[in-house]
Amino acid sequence: ISSLLWASGVAPVYSDQAGFVSAAHGAYTCAVTSAGGIKCWGFNHNGQLGNGTTTNSSTPVQVVGLTAGFTAVSPGGSHTCAVTSAGGIKCWGNNLQGQLGDGSGGSGIANSSTPVQVEDLTASFTAVSSGGYHTCALTTVRGVKCWGSNLQGQLGAGVIQLDSLTPVDVAGLTAGVAAVSSGGRHSCALTSAGGLKCWGNNTNGQLGDGTLTARNIPVDVVGLTSGVAAVSTGNYHTCALTTSSGLKCWGRNRSVGGTLEGQLG
Repeated sequence: ISSLLWASGVAPVYSDQAGFVSAAHGAYTCAVTSAGGIKCWGFNHNGQLGNGTTTNSSTPVQVVGLTAGFTAVSPGGSHTCAVTSAGGIKCWGNNLQGQLGDGSGGSGIANSSTPVQVEDLTASFTAVSSGGYHTCALTTVRGVKCWGSNLQGQLGAGVIQLDSLTPVDVAGLTAGVAAVSSGGRHSCALTSAGGLKCWGNNTNGQLGDGTLTARNIPVDVVGLTSGVAAVSTGNYHTCALTTSSGLKCWGRNRSVGGTLEGQLG
């Protein structure tokens, strides 16, 4: 598995006769074709398939306008974002918390069932990770920017309960980052030195800092200040691949009702 693709929320799959080279999935699935286009299928209530409708599809549909020139795609809770080969990002789907990053969004603002351009006049991007109601992306200078919901501090900008409709810098992570992964309401970043930092919702210990306190700026994961190769965040838990090929997980290990689900392995 490519650690960069995994950490960016894109799980590689074998190319098939249809020409798909990578895919990412949840309640719906999106894939990058060998031609650099984006196709999606599955649940589409918020327009997250990007084909101009809100109709579910059991077969791949073409995302409007995205037939070539894209390197990665990341589905979130009900929105999707993709990175262009030129360093831009386009997003579509749910936008009630501004998670599409185009400067619109908020209560009463319509979602977009076709891609819109993320608004950032200063940055170029190499990777994107769509969370539950927020999005984070890695810039070409190895910094992290996030946008959308910030109810639990998941934008990492030093404030809570102030959504952002456009990208904002994550505090202390304007350089030196290798990968970023957005979960339900938290995010984690892998540093170039192999350390792991997380921020946002922490009700189940998913930040790994030994507390259950939400953090609006990145904090170190206990015992993982070095030796990490990749990270992947879930709704309420996080897992990291170590440089020694081990796997460590933390956060929720049960359902809301208390039934053991075993997501920590």
